[in-house]
Amino acid sequence: MRRRRFIAGLLSISVPALASSAGWAQQPSRLRRITVLMLYPEKDPEGQARARAFREGFESLGWIPGKNVALDFIWSVYDADWTRLVTGLLQQATPDVVVVNSSTGLRAIEKMTGTTPVVFVGVSEPVAQGFVASLAHPGGNLTGFSNLEPSLGAKWVDLLREIAPAAKRIAFLYNPENPGSKVTLQSAQAAARDFSLELADRPVLNLAEIENAIADLGREPNGALILPPEPLVAVHRVRIVELATERKIPIVSALRSFAEAGGLLSYGANVPNLFRQAAGYVDRILKGEKPADMPVQQPTKFEMIVNLKSAKALEIVVPPTITARADEVME
Repeated sequence: MRRRRFIAGLLSISVPALASSAGWAQQPSRLRRITVLMLYPEKDPEGQARARAFREGFESLGWIPGKNVALDFIWSVYDADWTRLVTGLLQQATPDVVVVNSSTGLRAIEKMTGTTPVVFVGVSEPVAQGFVASLAHPGGNLTGFSNLEPSLGAKWVDLLREIAPAAKRIAFLYNPENPGSKVTLQSAQAAARDFSLELADRPVLNLAEIENAIADLGREPNGALILPPEPLVAVHRVRIVELATERKIPIVSALRSFAEAGGLLSYGANVPNLFRQAAGYVDRILKGEKPADMPVQQPTKFEMIVNLKSAKALEIVVPPTITARADEVME
């Protein structure tokens, strides 16, 4: 029964949309299909912001709804059933291009896509993970957009020291099945050692494990949380912020949505913007370009968001050096 509910939910939200540019509209062709795999529930604001940016990217290119392209979103939190069920849906849909969010999702589907072009979004270190031969020349059917660089872990530690200098014990929460999170974990650990801070890596696979990790951290004073851009963690951000605020635990995250939910500070790539850019890559592939020849793009800007309301609740005075550099200060 659980499997049936899962599949029905996915199929019910497949959204037909968009089509080709004016130039293509003049040429008769079959309906092209794009499938977008979102590792979020359908109603999650973070997932919706990414989907909206992707659709807007097509609109800015002049695509006409319903003419040459159908766009299907598959919404689901990653779990033990995800790979098997999503693989079946992809085989039924036979898309012309697949868009997939995160290293976890890409690893799950890469072998079954065959020669189908795949545009990934939010995948860190794609060369080291074996997804592409090189950033400049991917060489296969995969290309896309990275959201991390290894040094970001150290940057989060540095920002935490600056905004919450009393923090001495840090928990780094991440999904152990997402190799991208481990990349930033290593640089965070190195930075913590340099500053004589205690950093514990806390792999989590569900909400119960997240709650236990925060409870353990809150048993002693001067704790803090660092959260990489991991969908499995991000879908629980409201609960995470609630628990951390109760225990006076500051949160530094890679995702803006954590700051919006009440986390103290976020620093990372603007992922919806990456989805908007991914729409351009899909457009180019549908018009004949090969993923093998399309360079993997790395983020050129990281944005910092500071939540002053959260700082007040945590009894933290945000230093002017932070607010002066912030891209946005939430009152």
